Amino acid sequence: MRRLGPCLKMAAVADKQKHEHGRVKIGHYILGDTLGVGTFGKVKVGKHELTGHKVAVKILNRQKIRSLDVVGKIRREIQNLKLFRHPHIIKLYQVISTPTDIFMVMEYVSGGELFDYICKNGRLDEKESRRLFQQILSGVDYCHRHMVVHRDLKPENVLLDAHMNAKIADFGLSNMMSDGEFLRTSCGSPNYAAPEVISGRLYAGPEVDIWSSGVILYALLCGTLPFDDDHVPTLFKKICDGIFYTPQYLNPSVISLLKHMLQVDPMKRATIRDIREHEWFKQDLPKYLFPEDPSYSSTMIDDEALKEVCEKFECTEEEVLSCLYSRNHQDPLAVAYHLIIDNRRIMNEAKDFYLATSPPDSFLDDHHLSRPHPERVPFLVAEAPRPRHTLDELNPQKSKHQGGKSADISLTPSVTSLIDSSKAELTPRPGSHTIEFFEMCANLIKLLA
Repeated sequence: MRRLGPCLKMAAVADKQKHEHGRVKIGHYILGDTLGVGTFGKVKVGKHELTGHKVAVKILNRQKIRSLDVVGKIRREIQNLKLFRHPHIIKLYQVISTPTDIFMVMEYVSGGELFDYICKNGRLDEKESRRLFQQILSGVDYCHRHMVVHRDLKPENVLLDAHMNAKIADFGLSNMMSDGEFLRTSCGSPNYAAPEVISGRLYAGPEVDIWSSGVILYALLCGTLPFDDDHVPTLFKKICDGIFYTPQYLNPSVISLLKHMLQVDPMKRATIRDIREHEWFKQDLPKYLFPEDPSYSSTMIDDEALKEVCEKFECTEEEVLSCLYSRNHQDPLAVAYHLIIDNRRIMNEAKDFYLATSPPDSFLDDHHLSRPHPERVPFLVAEAPRPRHTLDELNPQKSKHQGGKSADISLTPSVTSLIDSSKAELTPRPGSHTIEFFEMCANLIKLLA
């Protein structure tokens, strides 16, 4: 098991839970309604007592974590999310520790799960499906570039904000990648799992996220899953055969992309680069989603990033420089350094994008612009894939207040998804007031401080 560095110590030791006028308080946060329920506890909405800022608080019971022997998985989720800053990945603001519980203070989003949205509205039109898929793949690419594979991508783990922007959540099954190292653990949700995962074969990591992303894209476009069956062995056979139905209404271009992503042989499966270069994917692609790759070979050292790594890891500049000059990009210090550089570039790209697409206030005063939510596309009976179920039929026991849980297909306990049905509205859609954009920038600066 990878040893965790000083940066993974709990960010703060909380005051004991206080009950003031019937309210439960942890640290500076007053807890409210329950957003989701999982194996280890609940996800509640929280409100900062001073700023009023809404957050989602994932409550992890220490005793349950120890009894299921998943301490390492929880630490991995904390490790990854503490460093990640991406427009389409749920942010972890703070970790608060008490003798009985761990409180993960996370970004709040109001739109709920992509799963529930598809169940309620049916399949999305092609343009909206592409927009959401571009955002999801951008987040997956960010994870992979920073040596993390999610391993449990599915619509239940993609959350939506009030403006229908996607955010990837729940990194409990994620794993760090190393060159030449292969994984064997069978984890995740069967309907979204790649053939090599359910077969127990060795896999490098990124290719399983590509497969799951392909299943999500199919669900966006069709409102169903490409592989499903009530009988699990039959389901596994369908996945390993890799044959799925393509409705007539699908664009031939997107069909070719789906076939490349849902390729049974992981060596022939599409890579992130293949998807980015596909004609269907490139249409209307915002520049900020895929900024230029960082130059790891650069001899110029960013002093601010170097200082920030030293502060967060409680290490010396010499230790960080040693990792950078040795070009060991998998060392935690090097990963953190490049994350900081990457985060800064992504935020700058996002700012430029929204400034370019937001008209001045004088125009908005007379012409209030807003992007309507995508309407449900009529689903013709003749076009429907007859053997398939809709997403809600596949998971009839999933209640509105319970996050979708990953079926454990391994011999060891796996982390159950705690869906943070919440999200901070820090990213204004094109057409929003310019002043709202600058307020967003101020919030981002505070969060990154």
